[in-house]
This record gives sequence, C-alpha cells and structure tokens, in this order.
Amino acid sequence: MAQNKTLFELQSEVCKTLASPKRLEILNALKEGEKTVSELVEILGVPKANVSQHLAVMRHKGILDSRREGVNIYYRVANPKVIKACVLMREVLTEQMQEKSKLIDIVSKE
Repeated sequence: MAQNKTLFELQSEVCKTLASPKRLEILNALKEGEKTVSELVEILGVPKANVSQHLAVMRHKGILDSRREGVNIYYRVANPKVIKACVLMREVLTEQMQEKSKLIDIVSKE
C-alpha cells in the first residue's frame, strides 16, 4: 500500500511538471529526436533563458536526458512512453472537443 502511495506521488510530480503548455510543446518538438537548445528556441519562438529553464526542470524530473557535444547541449525524451502518454491525452481531449462541438451544433439547430 505504501508503494502505491509513493507511485501516486511520483506520478503527481510528473503531471505537475507537464502541466505547462511550453513543456508540452518541447516534448512535441523532441518526439522525432534530440535537439539543441538553439533548435528548440527557434521552434518555440521563446527566449533561450525560458527554454533552458523548462529543459532544466524536465531533466531534473527525469523526463529528459541531455548530452554535451562541444558547445551544444542536446536534449531528448528519456522514455518514449512519455510521448505516448501525451499523444493519448491529446487524443482524449480532441474527442472531448469534437463531442462538445457536436452538442453545440445540435443546440444551435434547435
């Protein structure tokens, strides 16, 4: 029972870490493979300091891994199942939005 409680606490921490839209965008950008901080800055269109801060938090929580090559630091998703979990959640949200849209269409036709 204590093991389950610990697991729920860890899951909660990961979910809190991923509760930022920018962090989800970073994960989306990394789903095809590792990228440098500069590449992520260009993709996201936010300041380098902001991207670096998000990357540090996700690396600290074990969501991302990094490696240094010369002056560049490359980031990648530590476990591909994190991407699968995000894709699954996005699918659930898309289905909910489609269902709400159908209900709005029905109500507006009445």
